[in-house]
Amino acid sequence: MDGGLVCSFAQEKPLPGVVMRLGGSEARANGVLPDERIPGVSAIRNMRRRNILLSAILLGALTAWSGGIGRAAELPGFAGTPVCGTCHAPQARDWANSHHRWALTEPTAETVLGDFAEATLDHKGLTSRFFTKEGRYFVETDGADGKPGTFEIKYVVGVAPLQQYLVELDRGRLQPLDLAWDTVRGRWFHLYPDEDVSAGNGLHWTGSYKNWQARCAVCHQTDFRKNYDPSTHAYRSEWSELTVGCEACHGPGDAHVAWAQRRPDFDPAAFTNIDGHGLLRPEAKDRQATEQNMCGPCHSRREAMGGDSTSPQATFGDHYNLMTLGNGLYFPDGQQHDEVYILGSFLQSKMHAKGVTCTNCHDAHSGGLVAEGNAVCTQCHNEAGRTDFPSLKPANYDSPDHHHHPEASDGARCVSCHMPGRNYMVVDSRRDHFFRVPDPLLSDKVGSPDACLSCHSAKSAAWAADNIRRWAPDLSSAASTLAETLAVARREGITQKTFDDLIAVANDRSRAAVERATAAREIGDQADPATAVALVELLSDESEIVRAAAVRLWRSAPAADRVARLEPLLADPVAVVRVAAALELSNVSPDALPADRREALAAALAELKATMEAKADFPEGQLAIGGLAMATRNWDAAQAAFAEATLMDPQLIQAWQARANIAAALGFAVEATAILADAHAKNPDDVTIAAQLSQFLMNQGRADDAIPVLREVVAADAGNQDMRITLALALLQTGDLASAAAEIGVLRAASPERAEVLVLLALWQAASGDLAGARETAKETARRYPGMRLPPPLDALSR
Repeated sequence: MDGGLVCSFAQEKPLPGVVMRLGGSEARANGVLPDERIPGVSAIRNMRRRNILLSAILLGALTAWSGGIGRAAELPGFAGTPVCGTCHAPQARDWANSHHRWALTEPTAETVLGDFAEATLDHKGLTSRFFTKEGRYFVETDGADGKPGTFEIKYVVGVAPLQQYLVELDRGRLQPLDLAWDTVRGRWFHLYPDEDVSAGNGLHWTGSYKNWQARCAVCHQTDFRKNYDPSTHAYRSEWSELTVGCEACHGPGDAHVAWAQRRPDFDPAAFTNIDGHGLLRPEAKDRQATEQNMCGPCHSRREAMGGDSTSPQATFGDHYNLMTLGNGLYFPDGQQHDEVYILGSFLQSKMHAKGVTCTNCHDAHSGGLVAEGNAVCTQCHNEAGRTDFPSLKPANYDSPDHHHHPEASDGARCVSCHMPGRNYMVVDSRRDHFFRVPDPLLSDKVGSPDACLSCHSAKSAAWAADNIRRWAPDLSSAASTLAETLAVARREGITQKTFDDLIAVANDRSRAAVERATAAREIGDQADPATAVALVELLSDESEIVRAAAVRLWRSAPAADRVARLEPLLADPVAVVRVAAALELSNVSPDALPADRREALAAALAELKATMEAKADFPEGQLAIGGLAMATRNWDAAQAAFAEATLMDPQLIQAWQARANIAAALGFAVEATAILADAHAKNPDDVTIAAQLSQFLMNQGRADDAIPVLREVVAADAGNQDMRITLALALLQTGDLASAAAEIGVLRAASPERAEVLVLLALWQAASGDLAGARETAKETARRYPGMRLPPPLDALSR
């Protein structure tokens, strides 16, 4: 595990503005429930009546969640790493120098690597000071109110290439500073050097997005239990071991210790899934899947379905929803873009398809590589081959005849071409695990980095491609349909061609499951019933990643068809599929299901409830709760959830808009306007909130109040004619004819024949006493736009 915070949770679009990790360039994207839409006022008013089964069992008062989905209560206790080391000394020694050992430690002279000897760091006008007092470590920096404060370092995170520090705030909240120590260069630096994460911003180090218990602890501690109380916003977190110890990967060890000590009380039958040696039995059938289940939860970009640590032998999909290759997490060709933590990249590779797994290259206990340099790769890629990977082509790969670079140069390293690195958290370079042959022309076409040009920056993609063709004339390019399609979709949106291409990729069983799931997820709820039918076989695909992504395709299908297709998935063997199906069936009356399947729906809905309750401390979690409450017409629950979201993150624009839309749809226009006014005060630079607020004010006849807001919108977006038209109308209503004339002049210069502009001109002429001019303009408007209803004064003049 890399040093620093490796908080690998994620969600999917389209809820931008949500940050999903600590450090580095944050991923602004996504709600907990992928693509959960927030309907506007008209959508709420016109929403067809839906069953509100979930109002009681799903969206009642949230309580702290006590375990992950499928978490077995009948597990042994935790013995602790020191106990393990008494028998497994070599492994314990390897672990003692590993990043896992340093995942979280208490601050001591040995563990604190940063300079706390009155060191300072200046960042955007703020000077932070690091010092010690009576053997304890402190930082003086800005607090949640923006004022300087002194905070004690509670814990230390990571070891190399950076180290971070946790502070404990009120209500048991542990928060990591954005000020980190560069262990290589020996300097303090800020994790967000170019971004605004000042106090009041949702990304400030004291905010909910930076909470340790919500975002990071399960991957930095052993047997972590969050214990969050949403009624008090407080944490009473517990764990069995502060850092990532032996049992984080091997499971609780008390029963194994009892077996090793030949204690008479050892009884494997007393526990769930324990073998004759007292160890957890893997749920997977082979080594690769077992290691994927063990390592994947922390080395992947995923959405956790629970809030606590899970069994390392449990099926990945029973606890985590792996993020696919879209949504800005990856470049169109599958290269890592944001922090994606390996697994999603590796699942695309031929190495994964051939059965390679984590410990073929990495030592399980030290976390290091099993060999030095190219020897990691040549243990398999060599002239003799390897019997457990018989499809390998025997050849001398560690030779200039293959890599075409001088021996011992950077270009001669296998990883330089096949595992290009990318920096995260400013200083942390991580290798891409997609193991591809460089394709300079494809990279150039889809806007992805190219390994060749990262060194030969003065050269062109064509130059690099020509050299590769000369070196390997028989090399065939990988199928690039998905890369090109994703690139076009991100530039131009979904066209018919990209839609057809995505369908073809999703149905292509020769592709990696994560690629096919990506294609299905990109189609998402834009699928019409015919598209869903064309991809119906995905619902029974052998990969749960594909099945879960395919569920969303049925969102727009008639309810009867949706029930018929998705009802069987309520009993899917993997929880992530059951929860996805429950979400799509949450607004269906239980009576629409066969009587013998209603219990399955209730069980799947209970799992969905658990996933939401587990993320009640996430702003984006509250967005998801609110979105589902809206789908089930539970307006009180929706308003409460969205209000909680805006409390946690005042910059969460979608939540403010949803609150206002609900209030307006229910007839509370004044309350809706007050909500938007509050949102505008907290987000003065957000044009969408200002525009919506101004419209609400105008609808209530409050033109005087609307004018300052409208001026802000027009100043920020001078080309927004709709807002300028509204501003001109407000000025006319308040009698400011000179200012109205100026705005109308701008509009006439840009769109002299636009109907609304002509109406404004006529109104201004009439208000200025030019009735002849107003009559002429009104008649011209009526002649050009015969179906348009003019305001009564102008209608009379036009006749």
